[in-house]
Amino acid sequence: MPHIELNAASVQFPIYNAKTRSLKNKFLQATTGGFINEEQDGRLVINGLNNITLSIHDGERVGLIGHNGSGKTTLLRVLSGIYIPNSGLATISGECVSLINISLGIDQEATGRDNIRLRAAMMGVSRHQLEQEYDNIAEFSGLGEFLDMPFRTYSSGMQMRLAFSVSTSIKPEILIMDEWLSTGDEDFKAKAEQRMSELVSNAHILILASHSRDLLLNNCERLIWLEHGSIRMDGPAEEVATAYFD
Repeated sequence: MPHIELNAASVQFPIYNAKTRSLKNKFLQATTGGFINEEQDGRLVINGLNNITLSIHDGERVGLIGHNGSGKTTLLRVLSGIYIPNSGLATISGECVSLINISLGIDQEATGRDNIRLRAAMMGVSRHQLEQEYDNIAEFSGLGEFLDMPFRTYSSGMQMRLAFSVSTSIKPEILIMDEWLSTGDEDFKAKAEQRMSELVSNAHILILASHSRDLLLNNCERLIWLEHGSIRMDGPAEEVATAYFD
């Protein structure tokens, strides 16, 4: 069964060629989520996550809340397998799809058809899986003959259509999202919303980061409140939302 386990996981980002800490750096420490430490050699280190321990089990719908810079995106990337903790352990068991950046792997000069293959490869979709889903992806995008044109010639709405169509083409066991995806394209929005709802319903585990109280309470039973890279509160959605938003 799908399962996520973090044990004392910490993520640090070293900043090189910074021999002194300026007033600007001190200001950043006060206003961003991660703490900025200065090593003896003058190197700056941003602590993105600090000693995170949590378990997420099959069937759970978990929301992440916290101010900008609190560590939500860093945690999502750890849970997606994009980041490996500098210390501690992160164990992710189950097929995972991350919708953090759905344009990752897109080549502006390549055609839409080539970009379907590129984006699918970035998601870890096997060649056999892609062969089964390719026609469905192309049809869902509604781009028709434009699929043979370079991606750079697409409007922003068309670019989003293609990226969305590929990114949501497989049904993962673990679905990780940073806010709810919106296409911004009115004639595509209805079926995009339907597909998103199906993805969320079919996922064994949902992890959703958002600033929207209603969105979180409608989709999650558990909320994790992050602050300065650490867990401030973890519990029932209504209880944590009340503490955070009110």
